[in-house]
Amino acid sequence: MNPTPQEVRFTMIGVLLGVFLAALDQTIVSTAMPRIVGELKGAEYYAWVTTSYLLTSTVSAPIFGRLTELFSRKAILLWAVLIFLLGSVLSGLSQNMAQLILFRGLQGVGGGALFALALTTIAVLFPPRERGKLAGAFGALFGLSSAVGPWLGGLLTDHLSWRFVFYINVPVGAVALGFILRYMPRLKPGRREPFDFLGAFLLVAWTVPLMLAFSWGGSTYPWGSPVILGLFAGALLGL
Repeated sequence: MNPTPQEVRFTMIGVLLGVFLAALDQTIVSTAMPRIVGELKGAEYYAWVTTSYLLTSTVSAPIFGRLTELFSRKAILLWAVLIFLLGSVLSGLSQNMAQLILFRGLQGVGGGALFALALTTIAVLFPPRERGKLAGAFGALFGLSSAVGPWLGGLLTDHLSWRFVFYINVPVGAVALGFILRYMPRLKPGRREPFDFLGAFLLVAWTVPLMLAFSWGGSTYPWGSPVILGLFAGALLGL
């Protein structure tokens, strides 16, 4: 049975709220980082708070996109939001930089999944001629997050605590969960194929070394160092 117009509208509200959270998280945290480093120490791991999120989100996006072809899209999307919210809460509860880096990686798994699942949901619910309007909405969300994120991060950090740049995701995410849970149709895949575990492993094997090489090159290690060259070689081999 095809979804009703009401189901489509409210499903997209939930999906867009989830995408907004993932996009906002990339800008709101940067403003709070000086305060975070001052409280948790470990300034040498400053860059890893962002790098861990980028690494896991890059890897999780195609993997979760593939999972929607094997299982219910609604169930996978709900799990993505829950993982993102769990990572947000645990990041806010972090007592040291190691915990924050670890939980930001978990948050990145959910964030990357939200981006991928939003695109697959649009592809299922809307015909090609209407997808351009949704692409415009996505662009507007990224623009809004870029403008609001630094201001909101500074406001929360100055008047409450840096931990609230993570906790703020919870109420918005709860609303997104409510819309998805109540209105999104099951959207079960018509044909199931085995999951490509080797492909997923090789995806990790080439994207992670490549991102680490570009993250560390010229700052942590010289570009011509054995570490950076080894990472590039590992990425090439994985590819």
